[in-house]
This record gives sequence, C-alpha cells and structure tokens, in this order.
Amino acid sequence: MAKSFTIHDLPEDERPRERLVQFGEQALSAQELLQLILGQGVAGESVAVTAQKLLSRFGSLQQLSEASIEELSSIKGIGLAKAAQIKAAFEIGRRLSTQAPVYKSKELTDPEKVYRLIKSKLKDYHKEHFYIIALNSRNYSIAEVSVGSLNASIVHPREVFAEAIKNKAASVVFAHNHPSGDPEPSEDDLLLTKKLVESGKILGIEVDDHIIVAKDKFFSFKKHKLL
Repeated sequence: MAKSFTIHDLPEDERPRERLVQFGEQALSAQELLQLILGQGVAGESVAVTAQKLLSRFGSLQQLSEASIEELSSIKGIGLAKAAQIKAAFEIGRRLSTQAPVYKSKELTDPEKVYRLIKSKLKDYHKEHFYIIALNSRNYSIAEVSVGSLNASIVHPREVFAEAIKNKAASVVFAHNHPSGDPEPSEDDLLLTKKLVESGKILGIEVDDHIIVAKDKFFSFKKHKLL
C-alpha cells in the first residue's frame, strides 16, 4: 500500500507553520490555516486532504463556521476533538470581531476610531438605534438613547443630554445606524443634529461628531464639515 502524503513530505519552506512564521498568517490560504488548526491527518489521509475536504463540503469559511459539531464530525478525519477545535477557533474570531476596541476619551475625536468603537453595536439592527458617547477628560461612556422605526429615530434632546449630564461629559459624539445600508444623512438627520448641537451649546456640552453606521460603511458629520 502506497505511503500517504504528509506535511513532512513538503519542503520545509512550503509547510504551513513555517510559512506562517516567515510571512505571517495573512499569507496563508484558508486550507493552510485549517491544516494548522487540525494539526495532523488520519491514517491513509494527510491533513492537507482533510482540510480541502472541509472546504469542498461546506463551500466557504463562512458556511464552515456555521456547521454543527455533528456536521463537522461526519467528515472522514474529523472526530469530535477536531470538530471542537474548529468550532473554538471560529468562536475566538467571532468574539474578537464583536469586541469593541479600547480607546482613551481624547482619541474619540477621530471619526474612524468612533466607528470602530460603535460599529459592532449598530451594524446589524433592522431599526434605527441612537447612541450617545459621553466624553470627559478621563474616560467615556456609551448609552443607547432611543430605538426608532425602520426609517427614523425618535430622539429628544432631553433624553440625549440627560446621559451627558449624568456622566459629567464635556463633549459628546452621537451615533446611529441606517438599516437601509446607505450611510448618507437624511434631511431628518441633518435637522436633528442641528437641534442637538444648539442644545449642547446652551448646556455647555460640545458635540464633537455624529456618526451614521450602515453595515460596513459610515458617515461622519465632522469629516464632512456639517457641524
């Protein structure tokens, strides 16, 4: 019986682990990354073949990530232990993707950083949700102010600035989502922002920005000089 091909039959500089060390994880294909997660194949089948079978069976990494333990372990070479390893790897990635980065309050004058902070809270809603980020010299807080209909937020300056005052904010950033996927501000968004800026001036609380999140895009009032 012919000997099964293994990773060790490859030249050293073509092995996934060595390639990751030399070139970084982004240089590896999906199949190579799966090989590293699986570790080794089974009798008569190399880990490269097993990894390719997984991708062929489920069609994409997204569908593979959604597969159940039972579906994964039905593939030859994938027992319960390896199925659990795959599920754990995807879950780590999912948690990282939804975990907001940690910033100092002074960094949140940068629209890109505000977007990174707030996007996981806003991008998948089917109604408009309005948030306030209250900033002072030491820290910041994030609070949801209102939930609107499919096309509009229901926001009143009283509720918005109550959060700012409670948190002793010197300035604020507003953020809401557009379920339509288009981040461009509506006429209502422009009017609301103008009203909130005027209310902030009366209270001595500066409005630094208003960010509209739409899936993987955003619009910054500050960046477009609309404040």
